[in-house]
Amino acid sequence: MYFIGVTTGSSAIHRVFAAWRPVLGLHDVDLVGIDVPVGAPPAVYRRVVEHLRDDEHSRGALVTTHKLDLYAACHDLFGTVNEDAARLREVSALVARDGNVDGLALDPITSQLALHALVPRLAGRDVLVMGAGGAALALCDSLAYRAGGESPERVVITDISADRLAAITEDVAGGDASITWQSHLLAPTATHDDLLADLAPGALVVNATGMGKDRPGSPLTDAAVFPRGGYAWDFNYRGELTFLRQARVRAAEDQLTVEDGWRYFVHGWTRAIDAVFDLGIPTSGPGFARLYDAAQEVR
Repeated sequence: MYFIGVTTGSSAIHRVFAAWRPVLGLHDVDLVGIDVPVGAPPAVYRRVVEHLRDDEHSRGALVTTHKLDLYAACHDLFGTVNEDAARLREVSALVARDGNVDGLALDPITSQLALHALVPRLAGRDVLVMGAGGAALALCDSLAYRAGGESPERVVITDISADRLAAITEDVAGGDASITWQSHLLAPTATHDDLLADLAPGALVVNATGMGKDRPGSPLTDAAVFPRGGYAWDFNYRGELTFLRQARVRAAEDQLTVEDGWRYFVHGWTRAIDAVFDLGIPTSGPGFARLYDAAQEVR
């Protein structure tokens, strides 16, 4: 199985996958990283997909960072894509079978699984999603199309890119009409402290900017006050994690529940592995707990 990313050698998945092999019965399966620079030319992505298609040992791949660019460059190479991939125009898993490669977008499912573990009841809450990249798009998509009776009252999305904000606005337009969607185009140096102050108590605050991992800093200042009784979710699980530190400092006073991106990471990988090997991996209960605990031990 392949792993398409930017710096795949430093990912925790190598330790985690080794711990999962005996649990999942994948004793003879190797995880091989393919590093592709951010913003690579379409020809690079096409060579990667053609390699997955033509390699007789390939079963598929998980895709990070390049989900949108890989879909844009290679969608004509896919045998099929699932509904989420067609709507979001991205892929997070590739399944290779019999000379074909199918593209799957799994992030709306995995973000929903991780969210439900963090926030027992989302209905009626405010949600602030800071950042409008691929991970934010997947979260907003799951809120728009999968929340059902747990729909939030209002979702506020921010970014420094008008195009990324427009992509989310377009995607959620066909979803749950009961949700109020608001977007804010911010300057690159802007912070979100004022937007935080406008949230109702119990709100969910999500750092999907990449700050604290892909680039330094946080979308908040150290003076930011979180909505009382709310939830702070950093999509990052490694790096300097400034937002996570800020939330933990405020946790007692603001009565916050604070979560990093580790559970999201585990759900993302287990869903991709299940898609590639068709193992029936559970998303909850003792079966998932075994995998989560095994991952925690080597984190």
